Amino acid sequence: MEHFKVVRFGPLGNIDIQFGDLTILVGAQASGKSMSLELLKLLVDRDHIIKTLDRYNYIFGHSPKKILDMYFGDGMAEVWHNDSLVTLDGKDYPKSEIPAKAGDKDETLFYIPAQRILSIADGRPKNFMEFDNTSPYVLRSFSETLRLFMQNGIPSDTLFPLKNRLKEGLRESFNKSIFHDGQVVMEESAGQKKMRLKVGEMNLPFMTWSAGQKEFMPLLLGFYCLSGPPSKVVKREKYRYAVIEEPEMGLHPNAIISVLLQIVELIQNGYKVIVSTHSPVLLEFAWAFNLLKNGNAPRRNKALCEIFGVEGRSPVKSMLTNVFETKSIRTYFFKRNAEGMVESKDISTLDASDEDLSISEWGGISGFSSRVTDVVSRYLIG
Repeated sequence: MEHFKVVRFGPLGNIDIQFGDLTILVGAQASGKSMSLELLKLLVDRDHIIKTLDRYNYIFGHSPKKILDMYFGDGMAEVWHNDSLVTLDGKDYPKSEIPAKAGDKDETLFYIPAQRILSIADGRPKNFMEFDNTSPYVLRSFSETLRLFMQNGIPSDTLFPLKNRLKEGLRESFNKSIFHDGQVVMEESAGQKKMRLKVGEMNLPFMTWSAGQKEFMPLLLGFYCLSGPPSKVVKREKYRYAVIEEPEMGLHPNAIISVLLQIVELIQNGYKVIVSTHSPVLLEFAWAFNLLKNGNAPRRNKALCEIFGVEGRSPVKSMLTNVFETKSIRTYFFKRNAEGMVESKDISTLDASDEDLSISEWGGISGFSSRVTDVVSRYLIG
């Protein structure tokens, strides 16, 4: 998966992306990031998606319109116009090719959607059929994957800390920034096992947790699916790509840094990762990475460890010091043009001195901070 191009697809006017090992998408709400990523998933895993819909007895007669409504959500089929151009790695995908027969191809793109909290809204992952057709396929599929993984892929009722799924340094980072020595377990309640958080003498039901803790749990479970020892239920070795939408939701910057470390671990493990975000933390990392990449190896490695506050013999340190060797990071800005259509722009340099504001202000993410600094400086000097 190297080059993705979309022209005239719903609100997407011209999207052109060359993927790095980590690709970061930025842009305002409703700027087409999710639609682009869901479309990418459809192209990559089309056969598996059709097979899944068949397995759950959806009746679509291999009609493109019905399949697109079932995939993107009810009423969304018309986003694929007759003159839409959809291309992945030089291959064109006309709308008529979508109703392919279910094949035996494994799923290769693991998708963690922005609406992931809906997958565990009452403290347990929902099964695929608990969602209706207004919910996008990526949410239903993600929730079902978590359900199966928790039922058969975790040997105990303890969800965090879990020793064999994350590196010790990453596990401790999540503990310090999110759980604060709390333990997440599954306990039976009214005939169903649901998540509870044990902190000291307290045993808290899911709905009493902090917003950040609730938002983080499905993301953590997604990380579990992609890390640790092989599982018969979720075979992580079949995945080559991972999409993570808005990993920062509900999290303090310190917790976002912990999540970023886990994302670096994923790309070190060979996944090609695509992240959509509104957080400056990920952009700051991309900016630093690309500046340091061509520098002296010992100095750049030391600098990156200092940026993440990694010291001593932490296993996270070796992960960071090797990331420069073969990995690349690219950043794209999604914006609407004068006609209201979405276009992508490569802003990978993130050069704060660039005359192009979309680059110097990191797709608008650093614009307010820069303006505040400029205004306050002028008024203080004046």
